[in-house]
Amino acid sequence: MTTLLGFLLFSFTINAALIVPFIDLLYRLRFQRPHRQSSDFMGSVNSIFNRLHHKKAGTPVGGGLLLIISTIVLFTIVISLLRLIGADMTSVYPFRAEVNTIIATFILFGLLGLYDDVVKFFPDKAKGDVGISWRAKLIGQLVLGSAIGWYMHQTMGISIINVPFFGVLNLGWTFIPFSALIITVFSNAVNITDGLDGLAGGLLMITLFALIVLGASIIDTPTTLFLALWLGGIIAFLYFNTYPARLFFGDVGALSFGATLAVIGLLYGKIIAVMIIGGIFLLEFATSAVQMFGKRYLGRRLLPLSPFHLYLQSLGWEEPKVVSRAWLAGIVLALFGLWLAFL
Repeated sequence: MTTLLGFLLFSFTINAALIVPFIDLLYRLRFQRPHRQSSDFMGSVNSIFNRLHHKKAGTPVGGGLLLIISTIVLFTIVISLLRLIGADMTSVYPFRAEVNTIIATFILFGLLGLYDDVVKFFPDKAKGDVGISWRAKLIGQLVLGSAIGWYMHQTMGISIINVPFFGVLNLGWTFIPFSALIITVFSNAVNITDGLDGLAGGLLMITLFALIVLGASIIDTPTTLFLALWLGGIIAFLYFNTYPARLFFGDVGALSFGATLAVIGLLYGKIIAVMIIGGIFLLEFATSAVQMFGKRYLGRRLLPLSPFHLYLQSLGWEEPKVVSRAWLAGIVLALFGLWLAFL
C-alpha cells in the first residue's frame, strides 16, 4: 500500500503540472462547452438545464483526454521499470491479457467520447449537429462492450460474478452480453452524472479509493497500480473541476472512465459490490432511463425531472450543496460496497 500511495502522489504531481497548460491549449483549440442549448442523453433539449447552467458555456471541455493520456503513459513507464528491476508483480489473470483489457477499454471508449465531443463542439452548421445520435453512441458502446466481454471470456476464461449472501454465480457464455450491458450502463452513468462542477470527479475519486482497497486485498498488481495512477490524475483534475469549474471531463473522459470502472469490477468478479460503490452513478442513470422510457414509449414524463441532480437543483438546492451531499452519500455507499465485497 505504501508503494501505491507513492505512485498516486507521483501521478498527482505530474498531472498537476500538466493541467494548466492543457486548459490553455483547450482555449486555443476552442474546445469549450458551446454557447447554445444543451441536450440530454436522448438528444432532447432540456430548458431547465440551460436556465440553471448557462454560465458554464465557454468552459473548456476535454480534461478526460489529458487523464487518459497521462495515465496510460505513466502506467506503461512504471510497469516497464518494475519488470526491468524484477519487482514482484502478482495478477489474478495472465498479466498481458489483464493489462490489454484495461488499456483497450480506457482508450476505445475514450475515442468514442472524443469523436462525440468533436462533432458536438464543431458541428456541421448545415446539418445542425449537436453530437452523434444517441442510437449511434449506444450501438458503439454495446459493440465495444461485447468485444471486451468476449475477450475476457475467451482469453481469460472469466464467466463468474460474486453475489453477496448467495456466493458465486457462473454465467457461462451469457457473461458476454452481461458484460456488454454493464459496461454500457456504467459508461452512460458517469457521463450523465458529469453535469455539475465536481460531481462526477468527486464520486470517481471515492470509487477509485474503494477499488484500490479491493484490489490490494486480492493482491492484483496491474489493476491496483493502474487505479493509483488514474486516481492521482483525478485528484489533480478535481482541483480545477470543483465549483466554479475551470475544466470538464467531456464525453472523452466520462465514457472511458465509466466503462473502465465496470471492466475492473468484472475482472475482480465483484461487479455487484462495485455497483453499490458507484451507486450514485447508477441512480443518475436510472432516473434518466426511466424518464426516457416514459417520454418515448408512454408519451409522458414518469418523473418530475431527470437526472436526479437536476431535480434537486429545480427544488432550489445550490450546486455545491448537491455535490457535497452526493460525495457524502458516495462515501457511505463505498463503505457498504466494500463490506459486501469482503463477505
